Amino acid sequence: MAQLALGCEVLGGTDWGSVDMNAAVATVRKAQGCGITVFDTADVYGLGRSEEVLADALGELRTQVTICSKFGVAWRSRSAVGRAETFINCRPERVQVALDNSLRRLRLECLPLYLMHWPDPAVPIPDTMAALLRCYEQGKIMGAGVSNCSPDQIRQANAVFPLSVVQLPLSLISYRGSIAAVLCCIELGIPVMCYGPLAQGLLTGKYGADSRFGLDDRRHRLPHFQHGFLDRSMVAFEHLHRVAARHGKTTAQVALRWVLDHPGVTSVVVGAKTPQQLDENLGAIGWALAPDEWHSLLEHWTGV
Repeated sequence: MAQLALGCEVLGGTDWGSVDMNAAVATVRKAQGCGITVFDTADVYGLGRSEEVLADALGELRTQVTICSKFGVAWRSRSAVGRAETFINCRPERVQVALDNSLRRLRLECLPLYLMHWPDPAVPIPDTMAALLRCYEQGKIMGAGVSNCSPDQIRQANAVFPLSVVQLPLSLISYRGSIAAVLCCIELGIPVMCYGPLAQGLLTGKYGADSRFGLDDRRHRLPHFQHGFLDRSMVAFEHLHRVAARHGKTTAQVALRWVLDHPGVTSVVVGAKTPQQLDENLGAIGWALAPDEWHSLLEHWTGV
């Protein structure tokens, strides 16, 4: 059965609007206390800040859980006050440097999971994976994976260094873009870790056509938060609400349960700014959708 992992991008303090860092840290600690054992971050989240805050939040427990970090999105600062400029860099020499920096920030000698965040068009994937294999042989990582890759890219990576996990976006609204990669992982026997199961909060049902997001919140630019998509999805939302009412659950819990019940999925990354949001996510555990409900939800969102 798929398990929940806590997404820690919010600990970086950027791209999700206002963040109460005390509440975010309390959420990490509550997650660990509730039995969540996988914590997902990346070096680019807050330009290293997420990793540092996660290490502080977990304290000595950081060696007793599975921390998954990612590399491949490098950055350079534009000015003291402007946003950093990010770019893809998966060159072999970058892998070692990025890993050493992440280990320092996380205060670890060995990272349980290390993932290529995005494929680099300028670097053959076998070259990047060979660098990860060397990190494994040095005892600096326990396993490696890739994120946001096509089936062909997954096969190339797995041929060099058998993958411990593949991370993909998967939700009721991103199903079509990821299903081929999920099927590839099932064929190869690679665990699938999904992110974005609530479509950045859209499937909570808390946002509508009148919702507005500041420039410090990435949702202001995401296409599924624009009026056109929200208008087209009204019927699908109505069905989601009906299924939720039938189970006495929220729409978020049903949408999350749908991903947890997806074939091939072994873990699902959920984001939470507060312990209360984490509580709602935990409400997706301990029950299941009936097969006809699972398929009807997919049918209603297909084509939206």
